[in-house]
Amino acid sequence: MAEKRQDRLAEYRGKRDAGRTPEPVPDERDLPHGDDDTFVIQEHHASSLHWDLRLERDGVLVSWALPKGVPWSPKTNHLAVHTEDHPLEYAAFEGEIPADEYGGGEVYIWDRGTYETRKWTDREVKAVFHGSRVTGLYALFRTRGKNWMIHRMDPPADPDAEPLPERVRPMLPQERARLPRDEEHYGFEFAWGGRRLLAYVEGGRTRFTDGRGREARSPAGLGGPLGESLGARRVVLDGELASVEGQETYLVFDLLHLDGHPLLDVPYEERRERLGDLGLAGPRWQTAPWYPGEGRAVRDTAKERGLRGVVAKRLDSPYEPGERSGAWRLLKL
Repeated sequence: MAEKRQDRLAEYRGKRDAGRTPEPVPDERDLPHGDDDTFVIQEHHASSLHWDLRLERDGVLVSWALPKGVPWSPKTNHLAVHTEDHPLEYAAFEGEIPADEYGGGEVYIWDRGTYETRKWTDREVKAVFHGSRVTGLYALFRTRGKNWMIHRMDPPADPDAEPLPERVRPMLPQERARLPRDEEHYGFEFAWGGRRLLAYVEGGRTRFTDGRGREARSPAGLGGPLGESLGARRVVLDGELASVEGQETYLVFDLLHLDGHPLLDVPYEERRERLGDLGLAGPRWQTAPWYPGEGRAVRDTAKERGLRGVVAKRLDSPYEPGERSGAWRLLKL
């Protein structure tokens, strides 16, 4: 951060081939100068998902890579790895860096806006951010080498936000011999006969617990890609790992926590709608289908497909952790 002015972008240019990457690679020249008040945060799907924080300073974008993104609460600090300065033009960059180039992967603008400098030294930066997603006072402080930490100094922007729970014991259905008579009050799902897994996703990373609420190993090819697909969202998902057309797939059928807010007391129908809004669809995961009021049709289709059975869930039912509840009914076939 204390390099000579004319050399500020030498490291940046040295890592990039202007003929191969769509990134801006300016020639060596006098640096442009703005008002030192622009910031951008780019979501970078490189070999490991991270977020790049860039602050305009003396004609360049001083940059840090945040493996877990920006902390939403002052109770948690996140690692910030200081990287090379970037040109000011990079504040508008979105696109795909070729896989064999430095930083290969998709880059999206996650947030941008202006900031006010409260302090700027070689070891500490304090700034007030005015973005669409990130607002408030933050501090970046150096720990060792290129490693810094980023800390939120203001109270949480959402004072009602809660951290992800360490674990949730899954809700279980009661077995019944028949479908409910009042089908219009239920949503119906296939019972796939898979392994129950709850997924806890934060900062693009995923961990799992099993049907008893115990820590579970991440299935191959699932945890990392699932976390990356959700980006900065903070969620707890409930589902099962089952075979679908010969492919082991994580079928998600419930949403228990969303961006700092528990959904256990929210009716099943609304949880299902919010789950659908997440757009979960990947090579190893998808939102499990559900059919409000269509019990007989779901039962007949399950029989044709040779599935384990049908689960009927009351549309107005909350999520009852660890309970075998009559609000959920399993009809075995």
